[in-house]
Amino acid sequence: MIEAKNLTKKVQTSEGELVILDDVSLQVSDGDSLAIIGASGSGKSTLLGILAGLDVPTSGSVRLNGFELTDMDEEGRAKVRADNVGFVFQSFQLLPGLSALENVMMPLELHGHGDAREKSEAFLGRVGLSARMHHYPKQLSGGEQQRVAIARAFASEPKILFADEPTGNLDSATGLKVIDLLFDLNKEQGTTLVLVTHEDRLAKRCRHQLELEAGRVVVPAVRAAVN
Repeated sequence: MIEAKNLTKKVQTSEGELVILDDVSLQVSDGDSLAIIGASGSGKSTLLGILAGLDVPTSGSVRLNGFELTDMDEEGRAKVRADNVGFVFQSFQLLPGLSALENVMMPLELHGHGDAREKSEAFLGRVGLSARMHHYPKQLSGGEQQRVAIARAFASEPKILFADEPTGNLDSATGLKVIDLLFDLNKEQGTTLVLVTHEDRLAKRCRHQLELEAGRVVVPAVRAAVN
């Protein structure tokens, strides 16, 4: 499903060349889950962005669901993302002028789904927000906003879900509920999960862990998922 080979990312700074990723390789199978862990500044979010086709490496290759992303221009990568990928971010990225229901419906409508409203209502119900679907983001708590973001991501039935610190802005109890929700939907839909996280409890729920340190893989660990 995802295969990255020898990824390197370098940028020029006023102090010279900065190496963000250094010869990173990994593979994630269909329906699997991977946690990318490491200290701040280790290259986690950069790696996630390159795997998702949001950024390009200086060298190396990424193959996602049969598509060689590193051979494509931005338009081609955007098409692959639209057809295969969902995102959940720490900052939620909901549109403030749209209700929870409208935020979930919008990407479905953009892709021509005739049942956008029915599907969106069903997924908001699945994440426990049936009574809040007509509320706007500013009327929702942080946990509720993240659940809207998760409903939006899964409603499109992506083959792969990328999540960057999905519990980073949530309290412990709400974060645990969001973690449970991510993995429940992962099992139900067979979605491949690739997560960047500082949270040990989230990382341990993933079947695989990959640890970065200063842009290099230091622990390509594998462990059974804890449920």
